[in-house]
Amino acid sequence: MAELICKTIEDYLNAGKIILKTFPENKVFAFYGRMGVGKTTLIKAICSYLGVKELVNSPSFAIINEYKSASAESIFHMDYYRIKNIKEAFDIGYEDYIYSESYCFIEWPEKIEELLPEDIVNITITEDELGKRIISF
Repeated sequence: MAELICKTIEDYLNAGKIILKTFPENKVFAFYGRMGVGKTTLIKAICSYLGVKELVNSPSFAIINEYKSASAESIFHMDYYRIKNIKEAFDIGYEDYIYSESYCFIEWPEKIEELLPEDIVNITITEDELGKRIISF
């Protein structure tokens, strides 16, 4: 397991680059961590590295946001915080996104864990007593 420490936005940008370079064949990433710890910030950094020019924000209410990479490929950003059960994930067509071969970044994956593919990259973000974010993968 690798760990990265983030104190600044530049640290997040570097972390996003390192994560993608560490897992060049993987497309589905699950982001674990308490609310406000920096999951969306890290996803923004990864999307920036992929050349997304659109505003990247948490899809808390929409559940899924779609962005385009620099090469016009779809990138899906999912936030399952608001779903109440697995049936809702099926209703929104989670498998169409997760198995699309596009990048898929999932916040609150614990809500749909039994539906996630085996080759998913799990990323956990915690905060130390000084407020630094620790990204583990």
